[in-house]
Amino acid sequence: MTAAGKTSYQKLKTMYIPPIIEVGDVLVSSDIITERFCCDLEACKGICCVEGDAGAPVTLDEIAGIEDALDTVWGDMSARAQSVVDKQGVAYTDRDGDLVTSIVEGKDCVFTCYENGCCLCALERAYRNRKTRFCKPISCALYPIREKRLGNGGTALNYNRWDVCRDAVKKGKEIDLPVYRFLREPLIRRFGQEWYDELCAVAEELEKQGIKL
Repeated sequence: MTAAGKTSYQKLKTMYIPPIIEVGDVLVSSDIITERFCCDLEACKGICCVEGDAGAPVTLDEIAGIEDALDTVWGDMSARAQSVVDKQGVAYTDRDGDLVTSIVEGKDCVFTCYENGCCLCALERAYRNRKTRFCKPISCALYPIREKRLGNGGTALNYNRWDVCRDAVKKGKEIDLPVYRFLREPLIRRFGQEWYDELCAVAEELEKQGIKL
């Protein structure tokens, strides 16, 4: 191999980033490090809580937390949402066999509420106003990251691309904010500070190797 060819090969090798990165015992899609994202509520009006054909994934512990907060947020929910909860509860099993929050007419989450033309989460609003102890399902807080349980008991994190979030992608690029930085708090809530610090260290090492993140 010529010197020029060797240099080109080394450059390509340096710029390579694997599609999956292992951080602790979690498999992380490299898109979570390389892609930019920042919610722009003024532009999207909270459409992610309205669009879709299933509710947000929830755990049994989260269902218990939601039920404890239900009386507090009941008045913020629409009459149709209240009717759905009266009939089937705060969650149901979707076609994939996953527990998810109940939805209205195959669309809106039952916990949507509106303020100044924006769709908000009634659960989160009550929590931020210090009326309840439960914020919202971790699957909501982590979006656009989707968590998947693997057959071996492990966990994988994927970046979910959704057209309704194009404004968030645009804003993220404008301010150069990686997905994992945007979701710092929910990632720490889910996996802990030590794990998040390791994720940041991985991203920093990739930058040192000359990879454009």
